Amino acid sequence: MTIDRRNFLKLLGAGAGAGSLYGCAGAPAVSVVSEILPKTGRRVVVIGGGYGGTIAAKYVRMYDRSIEVVLIERNRQFVSCPFSNLYIGGIMKDLTPLTIGYDKLAANHGIKMVYDEVTAIDPAAKKVVVRGGTIAYDQLIVSPGVDFRLDEIKGYDPKQTPDVMPHAWKAGEQTLLLRNQLVAMKDGGTVLITVPLTPYRCPPGPYERASMIAMYLKQAKPKSKLIVLDSNPDIVSKAGLFKKGWAKHYQGILEYRGAKKVTEVDTKSKTVLVEGLEAVTGDVINLIPPQRAGHIAVAAGLVGPDKNWCPVNPTTFESTIHKGIHVIGDASIAGAMPKSGYSANSQAKACALNLVAAMNGKELTEFSGINTCYSFITAKEAVEVTGVYKVDKGAIVAAAGSVGVSPDLSELEAIYAESWLKNILTEMST
Repeated sequence: MTIDRRNFLKLLGAGAGAGSLYGCAGAPAVSVVSEILPKTGRRVVVIGGGYGGTIAAKYVRMYDRSIEVVLIERNRQFVSCPFSNLYIGGIMKDLTPLTIGYDKLAANHGIKMVYDEVTAIDPAAKKVVVRGGTIAYDQLIVSPGVDFRLDEIKGYDPKQTPDVMPHAWKAGEQTLLLRNQLVAMKDGGTVLITVPLTPYRCPPGPYERASMIAMYLKQAKPKSKLIVLDSNPDIVSKAGLFKKGWAKHYQGILEYRGAKKVTEVDTKSKTVLVEGLEAVTGDVINLIPPQRAGHIAVAAGLVGPDKNWCPVNPTTFESTIHKGIHVIGDASIAGAMPKSGYSANSQAKACALNLVAAMNGKELTEFSGINTCYSFITAKEAVEVTGVYKVDKGAIVAAAGSVGVSPDLSELEAIYAESWLKNILTEMST
């Protein structure tokens, strides 16, 4: 879907702050919306302060200090989804090690922070609408992460179901809720994890979570069991290593069932239905819904024919639907690159490099990106997958021979993983 002027005005009308956008006659009028940061020169606006957005904002400023950068983020702190499984499993005492702010990033690089919610994008006028007004841009980078396709699960109430069956796929309150439910569960209870069909954020994430929950049950509630209901026919990342780790550490506790797509839920009986037929009941249910690009990308008409993900130029990450808007991270269709924090980091740097080059009339650089993803099997053992990516025949592909996994479960990989987290969060926040 492309967005025209009429649809844009509808979006304004749908926004919670739309009351201030209406003129005296009651008709929506963009002209009455105040520009909260009047432009004085070239400006790049970045939506989303996560793994992609912080790095894009930082690197645009690093490449050209004459370009003003405005970073719009709803929250004043960011909580990392990578490593949140360690809190759920009880290794991490709280979410403090995963939480960063934006003050140092903004001060060090002269980035203007706007803490507000984006309610619409007007590609024709080159304006972003937030609850407090509008922000004009020359180039826009959108890094909105993911949202859920809840309409594909019968019985799912967006307000009530997450309180009973937490997804914990956006770190924060949901992470705390799932951990609390596990702690409160009686010994001898059953935990369910449901895995959506790919593509979704962090392909190995559900299996690391299964490892961490199984570890907790083994230590604290040994009469309990964990059932993984995977919509995919098999584990989609590091399959051999996860199976080896589960056989070594969690036999009799963790049961994996492939090709089990959950299509219906009943929160009262704490039951999920596989393909609407096979009922499975749990005392704690971690329901991870199917996913798509974050809401603002969908509302702005940046998603492609699949209505879920955003097609982009693989070299610049500019939307193939709206010129001047770039989409990075989980929301983008980035070929062979997995939807991960490190992929978003890599894409942000490439996007910033070529966006600044284009704004200065310079030659573009062909995309070269990297992804590394660690997964913990136990408190001390982790595994890794790494790949290098390039553009070939108009698509992002894995460089020949570049994708590999750890040869075995490894305590050294766990040390590397902890170092990776500290480095990347520091890069995002300073």
